[in-house]
Amino acid sequence: MTMQQPFDGFYQGKRILVTGHTGFKGSWLTAWLRHLGAHVIGYSLDPPTRPSLFEACGHARRITDVRADVRDYEKLAATLGAERPDLVFHLAAQPIVRTAYEDPRGTFETNVMGTVNVLEAARRTPGVRGVIVVTSDKCYRNVGWEFAYRENDVLGGDEAYSASKACAELVTASYQAPSFQANAQHPRELPIASVRAANVVGGGDWARDRIVPDIVRAITGGTDLVLRYPDATRPWQHVLDALSGYLWVGRKLVERPEGHTGPWNFGPRDEPMLTVRQLAEGIIERWPASRTAVVVRPGPPLAEKLALRVDCSKANHLLGWWAAWTAADVLDAVVAWYRRFADSDMDGFTTEQIRQYTDAAAARGIAWAAGPGTAAGS
Repeated sequence: MTMQQPFDGFYQGKRILVTGHTGFKGSWLTAWLRHLGAHVIGYSLDPPTRPSLFEACGHARRITDVRADVRDYEKLAATLGAERPDLVFHLAAQPIVRTAYEDPRGTFETNVMGTVNVLEAARRTPGVRGVIVVTSDKCYRNVGWEFAYRENDVLGGDEAYSASKACAELVTASYQAPSFQANAQHPRELPIASVRAANVVGGGDWARDRIVPDIVRAITGGTDLVLRYPDATRPWQHVLDALSGYLWVGRKLVERPEGHTGPWNFGPRDEPMLTVRQLAEGIIERWPASRTAVVVRPGPPLAEKLALRVDCSKANHLLGWWAAWTAADVLDAVVAWYRRFADSDMDGFTTEQIRQYTDAAAARGIAWAAGPGTAAGS
């Protein structure tokens, strides 16, 4: 283990409310916060899949576990009032693009009004010192250019998922605006940041329409993997890369809000992006005795837009943040987690991967893991 306390020991003993704590990313965040010594209050619907990372880690018996909908403002406000968290991480969302096509109204209700409810309840709750709203890199309007998108680029989307994330960003900006905070009913200053991550992967994801769960299901089921767009590229990053940025922003937001509110991008290391085929073959090659083969069945032609990438220069220079794991590291970690899983308590192994990630970040001199004054960026 590293000697330096990650995040300068900020989370030890803190009360942290996580909405969406039963989801894939929320479960990893819950595990990390517990490992850092925080008391986690989770607010979410039941786990969206079975199996789930939440159940595999046994989180329900280790945290304050509230099952409710972020669209229920009264329940949400009552929970914050009773639990008085120091910090709120808002992850609860409808995260699946296909579901957004099937239920656009529900997607907007959850992703937009859910964000309104969290921010409104937080600003009315004494003791809340900051809110981190988790959206997506899909909040940017994809205009098809080859350059990475920066935090001040235009927001928008041509379908309900992307548009709802752009709307959530606009809501967050409004609640953060000093004029709103000074003139709204029950005025108060509340530091708020939004965080936008690229495509996250990691152990414990079983959602539909996501490539890693599809690969794992093919391998464990002894079937071939069918790809429709094998040459498509995505900015894949491990979920811990994204979460390390969220947690670092959370610490900065509370202790030095000046300069740390507003939007932040978090993406993978500056390497060539893997194609879908390369990702799939990388996982299959690392899985001993796998007989799964990649089969291509081309789908309808995709719109001529380049894969959206985010520019992380702001986080690099102002936070001293970089992604710690290479693409090869990410594939190794993903395969190691799923191969270990067998309907048993995975809490210990999940925590071990967090330790491995923290050690890698410290070895590369990344600020949140290596301590004050570190020259990061290796």
